[in-house]
Amino acid sequence: MHLTDFLIDKSWTLFLDRDGVINERLIGDYVKTPEEFCFIPGAPEAIAKLSKVFGLIIIVSNQQGIGKELMTEEELRIIHDIMVTGIQEAGGRVNKIYHSPHLERDNNPMRKPNTGMALQAQKDFNEIDFTKSVMVGDGLHDMEFGRRLGMQRVFISGKSDTNKDFFDYQFESLSAFANSFEF
Repeated sequence: MHLTDFLIDKSWTLFLDRDGVINERLIGDYVKTPEEFCFIPGAPEAIAKLSKVFGLIIIVSNQQGIGKELMTEEELRIIHDIMVTGIQEAGGRVNKIYHSPHLERDNNPMRKPNTGMALQAQKDFNEIDFTKSVMVGDGLHDMEFGRRLGMQRVFISGKSDTNKDFFDYQFESLSAFANSFEF
């Protein structure tokens, strides 16, 4: 079965991780400044395509760089403004961004794989039905987050040796995922 076999329409919600899906991940570091934020090639255009398919597009991102005091909430807001502007310039949209500034060791309910960000999104957008939602991420925390909520899970990775028990579908990039839909 393919994800496109589902009757995905504007009643569906797309949840996206940020680092490694939308922008280049800085291995061993965090995107802390606007200068460090770099879109993965084709990501804004992919979100533009996906904006035609999904009713809501929600970004959910762990940002423990704030908890480590490597960056501030204001610096993150500026980075997100740049990201959203780039997505809008490509013809896409983001309905809302949720982030968790909490440290991984604290196991805060808002930090993925815990479901707090999605539950807050559902409070903010009562039309969200997790059984009609897709979580796209590049980490096992993202896939566990989606599993706990009953979402379809799309793993972004160029590696084919990944444990397929953790996700439903795999694509090399957000662009490849977007291109799997017929427009």
